[in-house]
Amino acid sequence: MVPPPLFHLPALEACPYLPRQDEPLSAASVAVLGEERGADFYLAALHYAQSLWRQGFPARSILLLNRALGAELEGSEPVLRQWPLPYLAIGWLLKNHWPEHFIGNPRRHWQHLATRMSGPRAELRTWRAWACWRMACVALPDLPADEKQLAGEGVREPGEEQIAGHLERLGHPGEVGLWREVLEGLGG
Repeated sequence: MVPPPLFHLPALEACPYLPRQDEPLSAASVAVLGEERGADFYLAALHYAQSLWRQGFPARSILLLNRALGAELEGSEPVLRQWPLPYLAIGWLLKNHWPEHFIGNPRRHWQHLATRMSGPRAELRTWRAWACWRMACVALPDLPADEKQLAGEGVREPGEEQIAGHLERLGHPGEVGLWREVLEGLGG
C-alpha cells in the first residue's frame, strides 16, 4: 500500500529563493546531520524549509530559515553563491503565504527570538533576528508587537541603521545590501 502524500493541499508554488524540493521532507533530513551546523546543515535547512512551505506550513518554514541563518558559515562558502542568506526567501514567504495557512505573528516571533538569543554566535543571530523582525514589520504592518514584553522588560526596538550597523560588523560581506534590497522590495 502506498502512503498518501504529505502535501495536504495542492502543492504551493515553490519559493524561488529556496532550492527546489518536490518531495516532502521530514525533520530527519536535518537531524541526520547531528551537531554539524556548517554548509551541509545550511543547505538541508533550506531544502526542508521549501518542503514545509510547499506543504502549507509557512510558520514552520520560517523556523527552518531561522536555523539556516544560524548556520556556522563564514560567508565564503560555495553554497552561499547559489543560495545566499535567506532574507529574500523570508520576504517572499511573508508576502506569499495563503491566509488559511498558519503563519502566526512573525513580528512577535522575531522580537522574542532577538531578545532571548543564546548559544553559539548569539550576537550575530540576535541582529539577524532583528533584521527579520524589521522585514515582518514592513511586510505585515498590521501585526502588533508584544507590547507587554517591550514595557515589562524595557526592550527597545532597533532602527534600521542600528540593525544595519550590527550586521555590517558581525555578518557576511554583502549581507546588509541583501537585507536592504529585501526591505525595499517589501515597501520599506
